[in-house]
Amino acid sequence: MNEQRQIVLSIGSADFSFTLGAQDVTKYFNAMTPANKVAPAHNLLVTTVQTDQRDALRPLLGNPVMTMKLAGTLLEEYSPDVEVTVKKPSSEPND
Repeated sequence: MNEQRQIVLSIGSADFSFTLGAQDVTKYFNAMTPANKVAPAHNLLVTTVQTDQRDALRPLLGNPVMTMKLAGTLLEEYSPDVEVTVKKPSSEPND
């Protein structure tokens, strides 16, 4: 999945357009550590939002919970629709 996707998030009465690709998501995941989660989420949002909307988005990112919620929503929308099932091991012994 190397394509870039445009995703619009409505926050209050404002719409924000984000352009997100696999490289952006990889950079976000690689920057996350047990002690550093909000800064990578903030960077993901600021670097992928449409340039002329950046100044309007920044005040919303002052609250770390809002930052994480927005990043989570963005990533959830970016994620492909794939059904994954875990198969349970058979309880019968193999010969």
